[in-house]
Amino acid sequence: MRPSAQHRFVAVLAALVLLAGWEHARAQEVVDRIVVRVENDVILLSELRALSRYQRFVDGKPQSDTQILDRLIDQWIVRTEADTARFTHPSDAEIDGSLDRLKRSFGSPEEYEARKKESGQSDAEVRAMIASQLYLSSYLDSRFRPVVQIDPQEIEKIYQETVVKRAKAGGQEPPTLDAAREAIQEFLVQRGISAQAEQWIKESRDRLHVDKLLTEAGK
Repeated sequence: MRPSAQHRFVAVLAALVLLAGWEHARAQEVVDRIVVRVENDVILLSELRALSRYQRFVDGKPQSDTQILDRLIDQWIVRTEADTARFTHPSDAEIDGSLDRLKRSFGSPEEYEARKKESGQSDAEVRAMIASQLYLSSYLDSRFRPVVQIDPQEIEKIYQETVVKRAKAGGQEPPTLDAAREAIQEFLVQRGISAQAEQWIKESRDRLHVDKLLTEAGK
């Protein structure tokens, strides 16, 4: 190869390398494009896609992008307040426990692994999502559990209309009210926490400056 031709070859090769680098950077930009601005912070398309993949893994089907985006905004509200309060992050043992419960929710270890692979989830991504969910749910529990009021008559109502009715429908002897009381009370507490949290998040969203850019970002 003559020197001039060799120089041209090197120049073309360098241009191709630069072009490849630019295309990679452009691809990264698309992955991390802003889909919503919340106050002075942003939520990225990559975050939306990560939650979509996790929902596909756990539930078999993700919500719509709009629904997922609303959930991410809600999570932003909870996480921002939890971080401000310096709330304690879940321990490895707590994460391990939640991960074990998730695995048991599948029919078999093979089904768990197959669904994980199908949805494009890595072990690290699953663990990170579980840790995030634990952090948010634990904060909401600590914030609203103390203010939830349980009516004793509601416990008896749930016992008669749910516990007793289901046991009899299955041909089984229902547990006594005393035996079922603690589980029923916890159910009602969790329901109260969810209602309180939902109202608080709604009121918080009304005070926030939110710009949704999902349409502009593309799907």
